[in-house]
Amino acid sequence: MRARGLIIGGLAAMALASPPGAGAAAPKVRQLVVFRSGEALQGTASTRQVTVPVGGRRCAAGEGTALAALVRSRPGRLRLRDFGACSMRPRDSAGLLVTGIRSDRNRGQRGWVYKVGRRAATAGAGDTGGPFGRGRLRAGQRVTWFYCVRAADCQRTLGVTTTRIAGGIVATVRGYDDAGDGVPIEGATVTAAGVTGLTAADGRVQMALAPGTYRLVARKDGLVRSFTERVEVP
Repeated sequence: MRARGLIIGGLAAMALASPPGAGAAAPKVRQLVVFRSGEALQGTASTRQVTVPVGGRRCAAGEGTALAALVRSRPGRLRLRDFGACSMRPRDSAGLLVTGIRSDRNRGQRGWVYKVGRRAATAGAGDTGGPFGRGRLRAGQRVTWFYCVRAADCQRTLGVTTTRIAGGIVATVRGYDDAGDGVPIEGATVTAAGVTGLTAADGRVQMALAPGTYRLVARKDGLVRSFTERVEVP
């Protein structure tokens, strides 16, 4: 009985010592990686903790970070530089900087950045304090990685929304700066299953679509394409 009590007590102590959320699945986020060529990778990515090679050693990208999601999505060869002292402890990885994805490498004031939602993150992708210092990523959040052409004043990222009308939709395209402030985008191309429209000065375009389910995306040269959106036309 005493041995059984010791075992139970030991298990209870282990449970009390476990970190918050232990055993729970890591949140998954929606991720978009846009390369300089315009090619893009979109999908759902796990933010489960992972290790990465940096300067001949292994470092931890903590759970719930944008870096963990990027690594786990396997977009191609990643290059990282450590401006801190990363280790196998996730909290030491705040100084990790993504300096290259595939052949797109940082050059001078140009390089890889990420947004969460519409805003550029203010913390490193491996910072366990979260992209804005207010907590880690939550399930379902959108993360966009893209190659910024001018540090601290990146090109706008596009977002497209839709309103259903008789015989189709009205698509509205806005472009968001680093602070997440949006403006209507004129001349953006919106495509859905071979149907293409060009936005007017108010960022809107009407598109005739037969009933069905479509995948809609907005693009414009010099700006970062939108997430692909799923649209149903009754």
